[in-house]
Amino acid sequence: MRKKIVAGNWKMNLGQEEASALVGELKDKIDSHNNRKKSQANGMPEVILFPPYPYLTRTVDVFGHYENVHVGAQNCHHEEKGAYTGEVSAGMIKSTGASHVIIGHSERRSQFGEDDKLLASKTSQALKNGLTPVFCCGEVLEEREKGDHFKVVADQIREGLFWMDKSQLGNAVIAYEPVWAIGTGKTATPEQAQEMHAHIRKLIADTYNEDVANDMSILYGGSCNAKNAAELFSNPDVDGGLIGGASLKPDDFFHIILALEEA
Repeated sequence: MRKKIVAGNWKMNLGQEEASALVGELKDKIDSHNNRKKSQANGMPEVILFPPYPYLTRTVDVFGHYENVHVGAQNCHHEEKGAYTGEVSAGMIKSTGASHVIIGHSERRSQFGEDDKLLASKTSQALKNGLTPVFCCGEVLEEREKGDHFKVVADQIREGLFWMDKSQLGNAVIAYEPVWAIGTGKTATPEQAQEMHAHIRKLIADTYNEDVANDMSILYGGSCNAKNAAELFSNPDVDGGLIGGASLKPDDFFHIILALEEA
């Protein structure tokens, strides 16, 4: 089922005390909001927190019993187990109580050379271990300026995801990240975001069917913040956001959650 989702990717940030403080502040805000919304039919959007590995268990301990808050990892290895020093498997992530994992973030693609074939293997491992993959796709500035952005994103999705059957794909989430807008202060215009999200949804519909496409949650992941969230989320094919820097600021992150709730 298509869901509204705000996901917070903490990346490689925060010490243990800072992470605990962030979790505590978010818990207070979410508790207060949930208590106010109990009598209303439309609750808060789904929230997914992606802390660094050392903080997974602590974050799960706080939010594990919440219906609308989930915890995930920022990456997983493409093998089940083995002699891979420093790596973390999907099964290990699942054993912490986490439920989601980010696959193919642009930083993994560019800094670690992860290609779509490898990401398909990681996605397979996530599904085998009962994790929901949040599969990232997106173009760099040169590809957009050449007019190749639609093809680039389509190729990433075809190779990374379209080996699945309908039921498997229904267990995934897609995050579109225009790479030129990540950490640069630039943001795709609402029109650019909607255009690409609609392109992705049509690609799914053409490959599977309209029902599968309409059930898919597609998030925007390029410098979404408290100021631009409402405008981005007003688009019919933008189902939420994968938030980077703003997810480290409780007030800003919660403002983004509220913006999606009101969209």
